Amino acid sequence: MIRSSVQAPGAVVMIRPHHFTVNTETAADNAFQAAVNAGNSDKADYAARAYEEHTRAVKVLRENGVSVHVFEGEDLATPDCVFPNNWFSTHAGGHVAVYPMKAKNRRLERRQDILEMLKVEYRVQDIIDYSGLEPDGLFLEGTGAMVLDHIDRVAYAVESDRTNPIALERFCTHFNFEPMVFAAQDDKGTSIYHTNVLMCIGTGFALIGAEMIPDLARRAEVLARLGETGRDVVVLTNNQIAGFAGNAIELMGRDGLILALSQAAYEVLTPEQRLRIEFYAKLVPLAIPTIEMAGGSVRCTIAGIHLSPRA
Repeated sequence: MIRSSVQAPGAVVMIRPHHFTVNTETAADNAFQAAVNAGNSDKADYAARAYEEHTRAVKVLRENGVSVHVFEGEDLATPDCVFPNNWFSTHAGGHVAVYPMKAKNRRLERRQDILEMLKVEYRVQDIIDYSGLEPDGLFLEGTGAMVLDHIDRVAYAVESDRTNPIALERFCTHFNFEPMVFAAQDDKGTSIYHTNVLMCIGTGFALIGAEMIPDLARRAEVLARLGETGRDVVVLTNNQIAGFAGNAIELMGRDGLILALSQAAYEVLTPEQRLRIEFYAKLVPLAIPTIEMAGGSVRCTIAGIHLSPRA
């Protein structure tokens, strides 16, 4: 049983939403969002359900031995606060990145209290803030825009308005990653908005919606790069990606590696795929159907902490 992996953090940050709703500012390029036309009573119901789903998800992760730092998302101006992985990431050696966001109301999600907690509880050497790129229209939405292989130092990134190549190159230079960029789209020809809905990288396995990479030569290159790492590459169908099967994250639990994914994602995996994944990590489904209406799933709700804790 693997007891530690640079790929799988044992501690995470999660933001519990108090005023959950679907963000209209991000709907234009997020095909995973649900179209919601709700009255005030319905909005209150969505918010209550999302709050309860998140609370239960935190409980399950803690029961599995993951250290969860929960912050309350009480600002009415930040409907997507439940997805903190887009505005910051942490890295071994004490490094933190803060990212430029495309939607203006998402920029309000950046919180100094979270950064201060990281500095108090963990060994932080520096914080590199890329948010100053926003006035120039250069966006890089964290580990939504990039799926990071922390072991082999590759940053997989789908071409998107939320993944600017200049910002990506700066990040990769600062944090020592090799960028691997590719185009991806769904069955309707709509571009994929974030890489982390398309793929997930664990310690011994990887999940990827390879069919969504239309350039067959580039698809082969991406699959080959994943295969070179020795991982078991599980190819997901377009329907499984639509069910958020790619939006999962490997974490270190009390008894070893786990894969946190949504209940919807778990249900669209085939029995054979589940067995392949469970050879490497215990599957831990979390039921968050209301939160998924906002266009993200379990991976999006979790910001992993790849930092050394203070004594």
